[in-house]
Amino acid sequence: MTLALVREHNLTSDEYRRIEALLGRAPTFAELGIFSALWSEHCSYKHSKSVLKTLPVTGPQVVQGPGENAGVLRLPHGWAVAFKIESHNHPSAVEPYQGAATGAGGILRDVFTMGARPVALLNSLRFGSLDDARNRYLFGGVVRGIGDYGNCVGIPTLGGEVDFGAGYAGNPLVNAMCVGLLKERDLIRARAHGVGNVLLCVGSRTGRDGIHGASFASEELTRESEQRRPQVQVGDPFTEKLLLEASLELIASGHIVAIQDMGAAGLTSSSAEMAARGGVGVEIDLALVPTREPGMTPYEILLSESQERMLVVAKPDRLAEVRAIAAKWELDATPVGRVTDDGMYRCRWKDQVVVEIPGRPLVEDCPVYHPEAREDEAIARLRSSRPTPHTPLPTPEECLLRLLDSPSIASKRWVFEQYDSTVQASTVIAPGGDAGVLRVRGEAFGVAVSTDGNARYVLLDPYEGGKAAVAEAARNVACTGARPLGITNCLNFGNPERPAVFQQFKEACRGIADACRALGTPVTGGNVSFYNESPTGAVPPTPVIGMVVAALRTRLLARWAGGRHG
Repeated sequence: MTLALVREHNLTSDEYRRIEALLGRAPTFAELGIFSALWSEHCSYKHSKSVLKTLPVTGPQVVQGPGENAGVLRLPHGWAVAFKIESHNHPSAVEPYQGAATGAGGILRDVFTMGARPVALLNSLRFGSLDDARNRYLFGGVVRGIGDYGNCVGIPTLGGEVDFGAGYAGNPLVNAMCVGLLKERDLIRARAHGVGNVLLCVGSRTGRDGIHGASFASEELTRESEQRRPQVQVGDPFTEKLLLEASLELIASGHIVAIQDMGAAGLTSSSAEMAARGGVGVEIDLALVPTREPGMTPYEILLSESQERMLVVAKPDRLAEVRAIAAKWELDATPVGRVTDDGMYRCRWKDQVVVEIPGRPLVEDCPVYHPEAREDEAIARLRSSRPTPHTPLPTPEECLLRLLDSPSIASKRWVFEQYDSTVQASTVIAPGGDAGVLRVRGEAFGVAVSTDGNARYVLLDPYEGGKAAVAEAARNVACTGARPLGITNCLNFGNPERPAVFQQFKEACRGIADACRALGTPVTGGNVSFYNESPTGAVPPTPVIGMVVAALRTRLLARWAGGRHG
């Protein structure tokens, strides 16, 4: 194993020595790929984990907090809402249509693997100036990708935000949020258990798209990133719709004990994480995994991020029923492994063991870093300075026209009218207002949702900016007449190894935490997206808040939204 190969896998020499100590030997090539994926920033949160532990995550309304595929909050009458926001920034910078489409697909799967039916999508988007042709291409591709995927699956897009600024040139931010409803009693978690239970791949076959996607999302964008298109996944929303229905039917049937999306790091992350949560081992025969391309190696099968795939754990005596439900929805359900009692993560290729790693350390003992945090002196000077007025001062009319001419302030109707906001016939308040609202069928109450963030505030004062993002989201949903329940967050920052960037991240999280405590809105999960940097520098610090509330009396809300205020 050469140092160059280790570096190609985004691992440091210290991390490689840690791997050798854990294994008691040099890793195999497949094992190196597994550590590269699961110890990447995208999967391990190694630079943010210590800070994220300071966020408030508990409350009487919390059914499931961080650590699962999505957070879940309690609603009236036995209902619950599952929701989460995630980024797909790097893929969208390279291939905007598929990057954004698969971002929508991934966040949908995170929600319906909890047993919730997706009822709404939202998004938060950032781009460079529209005067630049490349930025216009990224903007158009991202909007089409989100719209086409959500519309084809049949999930309404109820809200979002779009902002433009020079700091996002070459590195757009594409954050997707999904909201789903379920009965609290139907909640299922991604925890493998039951020695001898069977692991099945359900959904699409495995291809070579997306290999090293998790590692790609954990590095800065460079001029060579355009050549990384093979690491961008390719989505199929029609298969996603079949997988959604099959997964919900499998969960409702009681034939399965756990289910997880094969998202970042594909089969590797889904199987290793489910085993670690359940305190068991797994053994997988990679030769049994259905592939759509000939000659795929164990390394490729383990790290493929082909979309629309689930890993299911079922009892051996329920295999026929599980496969019958999958077949009903025209999907494969192929047994590929089993749950073991030795705690090892083991993979075979025909008669050869190609991976054998202690399972829990693989997932839970990744390195944790505590970078230096130091404010940029230029930002400190900017914050203390006073703006010099223009001479001569523009008239109020001129000021208004300049503001209306800004794409960040102008109407976003061109964007949200490409998204179907009324499919499923449950929309009470559609995009264009403070928050989207949908009804819970058969109930008098509904759910209000919003996404918000303001990078300018965070750039000048990360602590106050973090608080302001939570407050803005709370104000927007409060305008529907409801009290905020909880949040999910997507924290978009530059390279955390730079002291100024980590200071922004740390202080923004402190502001978010204090605001959430003041409002009684726990954080149920989310996503940290670091290394949002291009050759022109880091993006502005952009924490995005997704907020959910239980909105009472939807009939009243519909009247108010329609202008009937009497």
